[in-house]
Amino acid sequence: MSLGIIGGTGALDLFDVHEQQRMDTRYGRPSAALARVTAGANDAWFLARHGRPHRMPPHRINYRANIDALHRLGVDRIIAINAVGSMSPQTGPGALVVPDQLLDYTWGRAHSFSDDDISPLQHVEFGEPFAGPTRRALLAACARAGIDCVDGGCLAVTQGPRLETAAEIRRLSRDGATLVGMTAMPEASLAREAGMDYASLCVVGNLAAGLGEQGVSEQAVHAALSKAMGRVQALFAALEPVVAL
Repeated sequence: MSLGIIGGTGALDLFDVHEQQRMDTRYGRPSAALARVTAGANDAWFLARHGRPHRMPPHRINYRANIDALHRLGVDRIIAINAVGSMSPQTGPGALVVPDQLLDYTWGRAHSFSDDDISPLQHVEFGEPFAGPTRRALLAACARAGIDCVDGGCLAVTQGPRLETAAEIRRLSRDGATLVGMTAMPEASLAREAGMDYASLCVVGNLAAGLGEQGVSEQAVHAALSKAMGRVQALFAALEPVVAL
């Protein structure tokens, strides 16, 4: 069994690639070729969620193909790197957060493997979407590397690709969300259906709409994410073997 890492195209630069594998699944082709990498003490498969080059908007990603491809390669635990906005001024651009809950506001995405005559119908338990050894290993790696990381938070997953209005952010905050992104669902629930432990490492790129002094600048978001990647790389270098399920 091995670790899977799903992240944006730029995250591939965090790892040395040993080989690449192209494959098809019954759900179609994954976003990109899967790259075998080393993450600390773990042999891992990395998948660029938005493709290489970065071209797929969040609502057009073939999440089922991505998860199925990783599962077929023997992956039983996944670390997802998610770029997010923060609803807390105390958790500003560049912060790292390991959430423990999520709210799903997406629609029209293929949310289950259980929608044909071949796959068995599953009603998976999803009360704690990120609970498991992979999340604990992430937090332990942060502590080991001396990296500041927020333990806990509620990630709201929106449809995208546009960013949210200030009114929408106020609603998400009332619902209990502290972070907002576009890619963790149905990625996390599909992983649960496939029997894979899934943890999210959220990298804050901006304060959400209405919370900063100015509007959200795409250039500023990319700058904040790029600056944080050094700490993300150090975190993965400190990652000890994740206990298999």
